Amino acid sequence: MDLHEYEAKQLFGEYGVRLVEGEIADTPDQVRLAAGRIGRKVVVKAQVKTGGRGKAGGVKVADGPEHARARAEEILGMDIKGHTVRRVLVEEASDIAEEYYFSFLLDRANRTFLSICSAQGGMEIEEVAVTDPDAVVRTPVGPEGVDRAAALEICRAAKLPEEVHDCAAATIVQLWEAAVGEDATLVEVNPLVRTADGRIIALDGKMTLDDNAAFRHPERVPFADDSDTDPRELRAVEKGLNYVKLDGEVGIIGNGAGLVMSTLDVVAYAGEEHGGVKPANFLDIGGGASAEIMADGLDIILGDPAVKSVFVNVFGGITACDAVANGIVQALELLESRGDDVSKPLVVRLDGNNAELGRRILTERAHPAVRQVDTMDGAAAQAAELAAA
Repeated sequence: MDLHEYEAKQLFGEYGVRLVEGEIADTPDQVRLAAGRIGRKVVVKAQVKTGGRGKAGGVKVADGPEHARARAEEILGMDIKGHTVRRVLVEEASDIAEEYYFSFLLDRANRTFLSICSAQGGMEIEEVAVTDPDAVVRTPVGPEGVDRAAALEICRAAKLPEEVHDCAAATIVQLWEAAVGEDATLVEVNPLVRTADGRIIALDGKMTLDDNAAFRHPERVPFADDSDTDPRELRAVEKGLNYVKLDGEVGIIGNGAGLVMSTLDVVAYAGEEHGGVKPANFLDIGGGASAEIMADGLDIILGDPAVKSVFVNVFGGITACDAVANGIVQALELLESRGDDVSKPLVVRLDGNNAELGRRILTERAHPAVRQVDTMDGAAAQAAELAAA
């Protein structure tokens, strides 16, 4: 679960990380009141779960309460990378002397955590890694964790100014304690700043909590926020489907994550010949999926207005191809009975267990939207062509 900045900072504060005074607000009038209570120059910051807020105009400085209110009117309701701003954080503006970058993230490949530190903060770390890769220091975290000595070594390796080592190391230890204590897979501060009076402050904050550990943190349930989640993804979760919305035009259904990932690649490659058509989603119906699950998945994908064609790619194993074919037929009948549009072309490739029976079922149903193709490459090419038409 990704947290908003103000939520991440709430947790940071619980572990002693130094922050600036701030309040959350939903309306311009609330922003005006918050700025008045702070009583100094403030920063009004959009609260969305994506980066690039500053470049998009979602972070603005205000000189006083009325100015802050005007800034809030500019920010609230704006779209930042597909996320609508519904809430802002009003914070005391800081007198920044230097900006650094720091994060802990789960390194799944090596089954450990990784710390990333740079003396060049305040910008996207990916840009720093490209323009000056030596400025980004990656340090694996061993099973002993991060104590003051390890934190000081990180500061030295990243070439942070020596005069900030003690304070920065203390903050790094606190961030590590937050990562461990909250079962986080990511803890990031960008920028971690040194103020003109020598304080080290987390001026921004990101955290991702491990959903698999949610049972250990019932007090974090209020952090759950589906407002920025695609409604189709929410429906898929309710139906137990592994679905992720993407930004393409070809709907994808497959049985098994590996097969679906391969299908995404094949469709993307085929789409290069048809104006850059891309996959519209990831949907794995699983190894033992029933006809009902197939129908649920097809219902969600056909309801996506961005989808122009659908590629159903199934290798029959535990899920026999006749069950998949029956699922397609049932889904089409269900949608037609509701008066939904089922004219989007479905390209179906069935192989493996009961493939011939599955093909026969679809042939006998003879639905005008269904097209059967024998090979994966051929089906992907046809689905991309139909999406581009």
